[in-house]
Amino acid sequence: MSNTETVFNKKISLCIPMYNENSIIADTAKTLHEYMSKTFADYEIIFSNDGSKDGCDKTVEALNLPNVRVVGYPDNKGKGCAVRTALLAAEGDIVMFTDADLAYGTDVIKQVYDEFVANPDADMVIGSRNLHKDGYEGYTFIRKLASKIYIKILCFVGGFKLSDSQCGCKAFTRETVWEIFPRCEVNGFAFDFEAILWATKLGKKIVETPVKIINHRESKVNIVKDTFKMLGDLRKMKKRIKRIEIEIK
Repeated sequence: MSNTETVFNKKISLCIPMYNENSIIADTAKTLHEYMSKTFADYEIIFSNDGSKDGCDKTVEALNLPNVRVVGYPDNKGKGCAVRTALLAAEGDIVMFTDADLAYGTDVIKQVYDEFVANPDADMVIGSRNLHKDGYEGYTFIRKLASKIYIKILCFVGGFKLSDSQCGCKAFTRETVWEIFPRCEVNGFAFDFEAILWATKLGKKIVETPVKIINHRESKVNIVKDTFKMLGDLRKMKKRIKRIEIEIK
């Protein structure tokens, strides 16, 4: 059996963080179940409840969809914690997360999976809006400007060398999940960058794939407040990662 055939036979886990998403979560779960069941022979969908108060976790459970389960905790901690909880609960060989509103659509799931097929030595695949000619189509001017400025700051302050850190569409091999995420501590929106820092520190191969926003809704990010918090998290994580001596096997 070729390497490509081996990768195609891998199980994929799709992780969806959710916080008070009851208005959309039933449609999301049904859409993902239909897409995943038609596209993959072996899969699971994990919804991670970030302390929601609107019962969205119960809504997903009540659907009783095959290969769909809910994990989580009672108190709101942040998207980073929700993603980390789901990733560490996943059983797939390829583990991916994306947003509850399916901002990047469903075809991006197969696109990311195919990147692992084309790059069998890849440890991590991340979506990049900057690599797609229409990656920021539909963004307001302020939201697009804020995103690009934040990435520039990461490049300058954090030594970031990829094209997009905050795209809500990333995937890992299961081995990489267990090497990276038990080390992660950031619960806020900067968790993506912390994972990338650890991946770089551990010598992981990262592949970028072009993506664009398909479904737009109002961002939950407070541009001023969350940017300052992200920068604070960035300083802390850089100091912590630099301080810890890692044995790379």
